[in-house]
Amino acid sequence: HIFGIFPYIYTAFFLFQFLGITFLGIGLWAWNEKGVLSNISSITDLGGFDPVWLFLVVGGVMFILGFAGCIGALRENTFLLKFFSVFLGIIFFLELTAGVLAFVFKDWIKDQLYFFINNNIRAYRDDIDLQNLIDFTQEYWQCCGAFGADDWNLNIYFNCTDSNASRERCGVPFSCCTKDPAEDVINTQCGYDARQKPEVDQQIVIYTKGCVPQFEKWLQDNLTIVAGIFIGIALLQIFGICLAQNLVSDIEAVRASW
Repeated sequence: HIFGIFPYIYTAFFLFQFLGITFLGIGLWAWNEKGVLSNISSITDLGGFDPVWLFLVVGGVMFILGFAGCIGALRENTFLLKFFSVFLGIIFFLELTAGVLAFVFKDWIKDQLYFFINNNIRAYRDDIDLQNLIDFTQEYWQCCGAFGADDWNLNIYFNCTDSNASRERCGVPFSCCTKDPAEDVINTQCGYDARQKPEVDQQIVIYTKGCVPQFEKWLQDNLTIVAGIFIGIALLQIFGICLAQNLVSDIEAVRASW
């Protein structure tokens, strides 16, 4: 009988809610450190993507679901349990739709990814979290720019125009540099003047492949793992929906027997 596993259900919902609060807390702390909370209008000032939004949106969704599931199961509130089930079902449907559309419109997705990366290249120095995200991406996938190092011409500090007085002119961020295993300390100036060199010499000091093709290659190489993760998430969502519906059915059955 499903009422026998109530303590485990409470624990699962509570952990979900706790993770949501944790993500929200990290997001709000990051915004506070950047002074966003003291100047809310600055949220729209960043030209690129603020990674903090990921923590806030994911944390908010997890908190709402965890709260509805936890209180719904604890108080045997069928409305909250149905809300949990429907909300989770909507998320699952949106994920499924996004997956199908991404497969059908692969070229459009690639164009949007190219636009997204280049838009964030322009805002590279505007936000420390965005800068760290771009640096991590370029280091992890050993890439530079969306389709190549010359995409950094879009940034006012790295472009090769004569009017650019920056020391980083015609260079790239350090995350584009090829790594020397013998170096223990990161040379943050390794990308200076890198794009003024001939292409053959560039390949020695920086990554010349773009992040979009490198991401495609990574997906192909890790397709089984990525598919397994998505299937696992989908199964957990389906399990959550079924669990909530079973709880609702049992609660209504008990009430009907009174």
